Parts: sequence; structure tokens; C-alpha cells
Amino acid sequence: MPVPAEFAQSTTAPAATIRASGLSRRFGTHTAVNGINLELRRGEVLGFLGPNGAGKTTTMQMLTGNLAPSAGSVSICGVDMLDMPVEAKMHIGYLPETPPLYRDMTVTEFLDLAARLHRVPGARRRAAVEKARERCGLSDVSRKLIGTLSKGYQQRVGIAQAIVHEPDVIILDEPTVGLDPNQIRDIRTLIRELGSAHSVILSTHILPEVEAICDRVQIMHHGKMVYTDTIAGLKLLHSGRTLLVGLHHAPAIDELRAALNKIAGVVETESAGENLFRVRVAADVDPTEGIVALAAERLWGLRQIGPAQTSLEDVFVNLTRNDTPQ
Repeated sequence: MPVPAEFAQSTTAPAATIRASGLSRRFGTHTAVNGINLELRRGEVLGFLGPNGAGKTTTMQMLTGNLAPSAGSVSICGVDMLDMPVEAKMHIGYLPETPPLYRDMTVTEFLDLAARLHRVPGARRRAAVEKARERCGLSDVSRKLIGTLSKGYQQRVGIAQAIVHEPDVIILDEPTVGLDPNQIRDIRTLIRELGSAHSVILSTHILPEVEAICDRVQIMHHGKMVYTDTIAGLKLLHSGRTLLVGLHHAPAIDELRAALNKIAGVVETESAGENLFRVRVAADVDPTEGIVALAAERLWGLRQIGPAQTSLEDVFVNLTRNDTPQ
């Protein structure tokens, strides 16, 4: 079977492998995901976080084409998911929270089936299966029935089926669940390796794992994206030279930036989520009083201002501790 043109790897593929705009999903009167935007670039590992019920899994199902959005759009490597779903899905490898395994197949049989479903051509299929087995540490159990494997090894098989066709985008929902500490380290190494040439979305509740693996983090709460930052930016927060400013009635980011950047000590202003802003400050000047006064004057409704949190866990807890939907 020839390789479809859309499946072939190309150095001219768009740098942005995922673009989601205004993505929403409603179930009756309940809005599970509310107008989120997401962009992922080649060579980037994104940590996708949120408490249970935040909308992460629903979002990942829409990104992978397993669930149609109520509103908004998704494109994968420039291919619109709604207009050309088959072509878009060729660029994706997906490990859902419960791995999609056939327990009565051997590891090799199942990975060969996964490769066939992803239209890996016959001439490359055997090598693709062998490579996926090796990368996921499955060579020693390749002839065993999946149903006889431990949960940790079954999780590895789930990851292997997601990468057997060398997709541009790899979406992993809780990939280290059930693994022992040594296996977790191996999978972390694998994810970093995958992130060097692909785009990876990693959803996990293990926050140190995100800091160790990811380039960027986004946090969802009550169906909305409430925080986004690079891991490098997060580490800069630790220095105490950044304020987090929350406003009830925030102006457009350009207007806010122009106003705040006139205050002595403010170096830069950028969005850190809905109505939440990151203000980088100079080492020798504290602009807090000036920001408070300006917010009162402009009627922005200041609800939060203070030094940035000291860890990803603190940021996560601070943004998601309110369990009541707004």
C-alpha cells in the first residue's frame, strides 16, 4: 500500500503542529470546555494539567478527532480536523487514559495491527514495529499475550501503539500510571526523546514529572485555560522578580501592557491565563503600589497581586483550589 501524501514526513510541514481556536464542547446544558486556544510547535513538550473534571480529557478527545467540538476549530499540521479528519488523524498518535489494547494478541501482533491501521506501508511495517518495541522496552515480551502482562508493561504497549507510525503529534494521557519508579524514569527519557523531533502533549497529575520533562505548561480549570507559561518562565518566578496580577475587569492585553509598562520597575507584562497576568519587575524597584493605584483608578477590579508562586504545585493549587464553577 503506498504511503498517502499526508502521512509522509516532510521538512516543509508547518512549525505549528496543533492549532486549536475557540474550542468548546457542551453536553446538554453543561459546558465541559469553554473557548480554549492552544498551539503546539514541533519539538515542544506541553504539560497539560488540571484537576479532575477540568475538561482535559474532553479537550484531548477533540484534538484527536474522537469527539466533535460544539464550536471552534482544530488543525493538525495544517490539516483541518473537521474538513479532513482522516488526513488529520494520520499525523497523530494517541494514548488515552485507558490503553486501547487487545488482550488476546501478542505484543508484536498488536503493534503490527496498529501499524496497519495507521497505514504504515508493508516494506516499513516490520522495522516500525521493532523500533516501537525497542523504544518502549518491550523486546523481551514481544511474543507474550498482552493479557498476561503486568499493568506497567501494558502501559508500555499503549505508548508503543501511539508512536509506531512516527506521528508528528503525540498525545499521552497519564502515560506513567501503574509504572514502577525505574519504568517511570525510562518513560520520561522516552518522552524527552520524542519531544526532540515531534510535538508531545503530556497530561498527568504528577507535577514534578511536568517540570522534569516539559518545555511549557498549561492549566485548565472549569473548562477554561487559566494559566500558561514556559518551564523556563516558571523557574524565573522562583527568583521573586515576577508578580502575578489578577483583574476582574481586565482590558485588552496591549492596553494593559502599555499602561503598566509606564510604572517604574515594570519590565514586561504578559498574559498568564484568563484575567491573570505576569508582570516582570526590575531587581531594585517594587512597582506594587503603582499597580494597585492604577488598577483602582482604571476600575480594573484588582483581585490578586503578589509575588509569583514558588513551584508548579503552588501555582496549580492556587488556581484550582476553588471547586465552584464561575
